[in-house]
Amino acid sequence: MFSSLHLHNYRLYAVGGLISNTGTWMGRVAQDWLVLTELTDYSSTALGLATGLQFLPFLVLAPWAGALADRFPKRRILLVTQSTLMATAALLAWLTLTGRVQLWQVFVLAAVQGVAQALDNPARQTFVGEMVGPDHLTNAVALNSASFNAGRLLGPGVAGLLIAAYGTGVAMLANAGSFVMMLLALAAMRRGELQPAPLARGKGKIREGIAYVRGRPDIKLVMVLVFVLGTFGMNFQMTTALMATRVFEKGPTEFGVLGSVMAIGSLAAALLSARRARPRLRVLLVALGGFTVASACAALAPTYAVFAVALVPCGMTALTALTTANAFVQLAVDPVMRGRVVALYMAIFMGGTPLGAPLIGRLGDWAGPRWTIAVGSIAVGLTLVIVGAWLAGRENVRVSYRRDRHPRWVVMRDPVGTTSGSDPEVTK
Repeated sequence: MFSSLHLHNYRLYAVGGLISNTGTWMGRVAQDWLVLTELTDYSSTALGLATGLQFLPFLVLAPWAGALADRFPKRRILLVTQSTLMATAALLAWLTLTGRVQLWQVFVLAAVQGVAQALDNPARQTFVGEMVGPDHLTNAVALNSASFNAGRLLGPGVAGLLIAAYGTGVAMLANAGSFVMMLLALAAMRRGELQPAPLARGKGKIREGIAYVRGRPDIKLVMVLVFVLGTFGMNFQMTTALMATRVFEKGPTEFGVLGSVMAIGSLAAALLSARRARPRLRVLLVALGGFTVASACAALAPTYAVFAVALVPCGMTALTALTTANAFVQLAVDPVMRGRVVALYMAIFMGGTPLGAPLIGRLGDWAGPRWTIAVGSIAVGLTLVIVGAWLAGRENVRVSYRRDRHPRWVVMRDPVGTTSGSDPEVTK
C-alpha cells in the first residue's frame, strides 16, 4: 500500500504535499466563509462565481499548460507555480487581516490562483511518474489522493476552529505558510534519482496532444465521465457551505467539520485504491453509481447529522472514480505525450466548474441549496445510463495491457462485425 514511500524523492514530496494540502483546504474554507458571510448576505451566486473564476483557467489554459509540462523540466515549473500560489494566498490573508478586503479582490485573486493552478497541475501530476517510475505509478497516484484527502480531513476542521477563534485571516495566513514545506521538499530532492520523460521540442505540440486524444476512444470515454462528475457532482466546496448555513443554520465550526467528515470517505477510498495494481472500467462505473445514490441521500438529508454521515460515501465513491480515471490516463499514454494528455484530462474534469459552479450557485438561490447537490446526482446517473447502453451494444469490452504495461480499454468487436480499438496488437 505504501511502496512509493520507500523512494527518497517521493517521501519528501508526500510530506510537503500533506502539509500544503492541509493548508489549501484551510484556505478554501476560509475563502468560502469570507464570501458567504462577511462580504455578502449568504449569496450562493457570489460563492459560485468565486469558485468558477478559480477553475476557469483550467479550461482556457489546458493545452498550453500541458505543452509547457512536456517541454520544460517539471520540477522547475513547480517551483514557480508553488511560489505564485503562496504569494496570492499571503496577499489575500493580508487584505483580510487588515480589513481592506473587498469582493472584487477575492474574485481577482481567485482568477490569478486559477492561472497558477492550471499551469501547476499537469506538471505536478506527471512529475509523480518521474519520481517513482512506471512500476509504482498507480500506487503513487493513489497515495497522492490519500495525501490530498488527509489534508481535506484535517484542514476544514482546523480552519473552522481558527475562524471561530481568530477570524478568517488567520486561517488564510496558515494556508500561505503551508506552501513553504512543498518548496523545501522540491529544493531538497535528489535530481539524479529522478526519471524525467523526454522533453518535447518543436512546434505543433498542442495539436499533437489533441490529435492523440481524438484517436483514443478509451481516453475519451473516461473524459466524458469525469467531465460530468466534475461539472455537476464535485461542487461540495460550495454546496456544503450552503447546506450548513442556509439549511441547517450552523456556524463556521460545523461547516469545517463537514469537509473533514467527507474526507474520511475520500481518504479511505484513496488507501484502498493504493492496493489496486491496475485501473478497471468496472470499478469506475460502480463508483459513479455509488456516488449517484450517496449524493441523492445527502440532498434529501433531514438533519445536519444525517447530512454529515451521507458525505462519507459521497467522498469514498467520488475519490474511487477519480483515482481510477487518473491512473488509467497516466498509464495509458506514451510518456512524451503525458503532460499534454493529463492537461486535457484536468481541463475536462476541472474546466467544467466555471460553467457548473455559477449555474449551480444560481440554482441554489432559485430552488434552494438541496438542489445544488441533487443536480449532480441526476447528471451522473443519466450519464451512466447512456454509457451503459453504449457498452451494452458492444459484444466485449475489456482492459488489455500491452507489453509496456499501458492499459487500454478495448472494444473487441462492434455489433456489425467491424473490429475497433486503440491497439491493433491486442484486437487481432
